[in-house]
Amino acid sequence: MEKQLTKGDLVSIFIRSNFLLGSFNFERMQAIGFCVSLIPALKKLYKDDPEEYKRSLKRHLEFFNTQPFLATPIMGIIAAMEEKKANGADIGEDTLSGVKVGLIGPLAGVGDPIFWGTLRPVLAALGAGVALTGSLVGPLIFFIAFNVIRLLTNWYGVMYGYDKGTELVNEVGGNRMRYLTEGSSVLGLLVMGALVAKWTTVNMPLVLSSYTNSQGEQVVTTVQSLLDSLMPGIVPLLMTFACMFIILGLFALGIAGYAVGLFA
Repeated sequence: MEKQLTKGDLVSIFIRSNFLLGSFNFERMQAIGFCVSLIPALKKLYKDDPEEYKRSLKRHLEFFNTQPFLATPIMGIIAAMEEKKANGADIGEDTLSGVKVGLIGPLAGVGDPIFWGTLRPVLAALGAGVALTGSLVGPLIFFIAFNVIRLLTNWYGVMYGYDKGTELVNEVGGNRMRYLTEGSSVLGLLVMGALVAKWTTVNMPLVLSSYTNSQGEQVVTTVQSLLDSLMPGIVPLLMTFACMFIILGLFALGIAGYAVGLFA
């Protein structure tokens, strides 16, 4: 009898995928969470072969690390491949490992700028803007909107990955993913630039000149008004760059200090 995964098995994978980082470690990263997420499928497929079930658990405890929300398409693909393997298809362990290794990089490259670089700061800025008015809706906007998108991504990731199977590997390797990654990176940088201008405030009230105009109004020119006339937000921007160079300088100092034996 042909072994086949059911919708319930995929739902179980989806539920477990939400705890992917529940047992993160610095040796194999997300490997334990990935393996645990696939257990419902592996139990179903290899329930009549305990030794193969053990081997399947072992091979999915290999190193795995990608953007957490986009790990689910890989889970769906691997579940489909394990299903074919359990039904006699010539799919070796090296093939399964190769698919995972080949996908974790591209999906991390797509997911990080989309979710961490764009979606999270945009929703956080929106929620913070509402919260500044004194409304409790602000943090709820961020929490609810972000998690709804996360859950939908996990759900459709598992289902789409299982339906498409190994075809998804070719799609990830195509130009569409490269364009999506580049576009998301640019959008993320634009958002971060807008956040710097909006949330970083610097006031330089040093008076450069003061005079009374022909209408009898007092006109005061400060360092801040002069800089704003040249380029609004230039001081927050320069402070952001300064902080960035300070951080990079500390990294360089630590590396150089360790190299010469100054730091242990």
